Amino acid sequence: MKQMGDIELRWRGTVAFYRSPLRPRGFGVRLSSAAFILFMLLARCSRAAEIHVFAAASLMDSMKDIASGYEKESGDRIVFNFGASSMLARQIQEGAPADIFFSADDAKMDALEAAGLIYKATRKNRLSNSLVIVVATENSGAIRSPRDLAAPGIKRVALGDPRAVPIGIYSREYLEKLKLWEAIKPKVVATENVRAALAAVEAGNADASIVYKTDAAISKKVKVAFEVPLEEGPKINYPIAMLKNVKEPQAARKFLVHLNSEEAGNVFKRYGFIVIEPKGP
Repeated sequence: MKQMGDIELRWRGTVAFYRSPLRPRGFGVRLSSAAFILFMLLARCSRAAEIHVFAAASLMDSMKDIASGYEKESGDRIVFNFGASSMLARQIQEGAPADIFFSADDAKMDALEAAGLIYKATRKNRLSNSLVIVVATENSGAIRSPRDLAAPGIKRVALGDPRAVPIGIYSREYLEKLKLWEAIKPKVVATENVRAALAAVEAGNADASIVYKTDAAISKKVKVAFEVPLEEGPKINYPIAMLKNVKEPQAARKFLVHLNSEEAGNVFKRYGFIVIEPKGP
């Protein structure tokens, strides 16, 4: 209960009273700076939300960068689950706790929307990307075009699983367009996501891989042998949405707004993504 001489402290709805000693002659109070800082920290922690974000593996570096600044500014904690969009969508369908889903293709988001698991109004197409063929940095240059993947000297081509993983589906679509899929299919080493495909080339377990341009850019152990022109490659889309089983709706919506902001867009651009500017409010 507040008494005469107490100082009332408020922070995000939390109220406390600090009883300060009165200065001589009965006027003026001095608040201990240590007590004030402690109160502010405790009050902030008491209101911090934990936001669970399921995001495609290719978004790992950019999303961690964005979250780092956001956590310092908001006090909320962002908990990530990175992986193949197909695996993440399956986990969500099975009841895994997730507040926001950031997919590397439309099909996985479509499945969740059809199941009534996302707030349709929050769904936005946020990013795009392009494909590149990568080889180990010490590679002498055996691959100069997609057709070289079918050459006898190329034994193993690492791809995200072409049956389910977005990067594998995009790669297969591109190779089918060039009528190269049947020749390359026997060489495919299927991986669980794009980062695993990249790692296979880095470790020498595959001669080449088709990955996103953004993933190739983060590795010093691979080099781009061929970049697929945007107009020739598949349409790559990264949709984002809030899920209906969200535990902290206000905090999740706030972070979703931030991910759609110009500030976050600049971070995505820095990592090489093509940013699709949000339409409407």
